[in-house]
Amino acid sequence: MKAVPVVTIKKELKELSNEELTELCLRLSKFKKENKELLTYLLFESQNEEDYIQSIKNFVDEQFEIINRDSYFYIKKSVRKILRLIKKFARYSLKKETEVELLLYFCQKLKEFSPSIKNNVTLTNIYERQLLLAKKIVSTLHEDLQYDYNAVIEELD
Repeated sequence: MKAVPVVTIKKELKELSNEELTELCLRLSKFKKENKELLTYLLFESQNEEDYIQSIKNFVDEQFEIINRDSYFYIKKSVRKILRLIKKFARYSLKKETEVELLLYFCQKLKEFSPSIKNNVTLTNIYERQLLLAKKIVSTLHEDLQYDYNAVIEELD
């Protein structure tokens, strides 16, 4: 089955009643975990972005605590998983400030991580790439926010 363009879907959705839209959303949420997570964000967490960011930070803290530190192989695997989840959660929000906040927090946690990431090229590259991405996103924000975030970036450099 071939998916139709978003414009066509939008036109079709406008013709549906509220009850039919609710039913469609519920069916969507049953098929994929990401759909359910996105609906959860939109319905319950989008009104308070600060709480959303804090809950993700708490989740990241938990994930960093359970990393297997026996070898850099396991550390790299876990760090990539955490980063993938952060990117997914930031994508739900669509706010650049949220993405920057989460990326900088990830970099901070990675920098403080023990054993040091400086002993591993891959982890260092992940850190530097995310810091560079954060800098790039910060340059598109309002000047006041740029100043605040650049101060954090300077600490991490």
